Amino acid sequence: MNIEKAKCIPMSEILDILNYKPHKIDTKDSWYLSPLREEKTPSFHVNNVKNVWYDFGSGEGGDCISFVTAYLKATNEADTIADALRWLKNMVGDRHTFPKPVTFSELTPEESKLELKSVNNVTFFGLNNYLVSRGISLTVAHKYLKEVRVVNKATQKEIIALGLRNEEKGYEIRNSFFKGCVGKKEISFIRGNTPKPKGINIFEGMFDFLTVVTKLNGKPIENDNIILNSTSLIERAYPYIKGYGYQVIYSWMDNDKAGELAELRIEEICKSEENLTHRPMRHLYPSHNDVNAFHMRKPTP
Repeated sequence: MNIEKAKCIPMSEILDILNYKPHKIDTKDSWYLSPLREEKTPSFHVNNVKNVWYDFGSGEGGDCISFVTAYLKATNEADTIADALRWLKNMVGDRHTFPKPVTFSELTPEESKLELKSVNNVTFFGLNNYLVSRGISLTVAHKYLKEVRVVNKATQKEIIALGLRNEEKGYEIRNSFFKGCVGKKEISFIRGNTPKPKGINIFEGMFDFLTVVTKLNGKPIENDNIILNSTSLIERAYPYIKGYGYQVIYSWMDNDKAGELAELRIEEICKSEENLTHRPMRHLYPSHNDVNAFHMRKPTP
């Protein structure tokens, strides 16, 4: 069973297999006693539309794969993503027709609370200080980012942030206290310095990309680049890869469950393309959350 199929399995069916019945249910939400710990009052919530869960008692949540890994861990079983997929195959089997999974855009309201006011070159000292604090070259950042001013329509509060344009003409925005998106959520695609390159980098976030370019002393990356802006958008990367003739995908994912899932999906993409291999880069920063955290590490005395 692959990740795409596994994510289509209803959480309600998985919980039913484990003999957990909802204490409260409607067309959208269900409440259960947590399968991950002992409790008397149901605090385990399932959104039946998005097929995601959240345990209010432990603060954990995610999709059905993350649930199975958490369940396996709670029962002292091997709890990797591969173990979860194996468990789902054994417990659920292949009797599903597997409908198309709900995409990120289908879950995101078209009407955003943020309204774009202006886009300019980065000059605000607070944003430049933030870039320096993350170890990013200002020359590099100013090449790829914009200074974006947005207004929260609910509060009328203005936000000044760094903005990376995505492929739907929206902006992924960041400053020292805010992370979000104005406009439609989408990946960002940045051409490399070599026409028709053999490789493509897939970065989880903008600061991963900026860190790698900074490490190159501002020299443009030869390969093409995709910045996911969220691992939930991994499927959006495939059309940019399919049939293009890339030979290698270099992935720069975070060292967490979401990063592990994204890597497994990239493996599946590579298997669907002739002569395409996957080279995960997480081995370069094994004890840090991401490549920027590794870049910012304090030197050992």
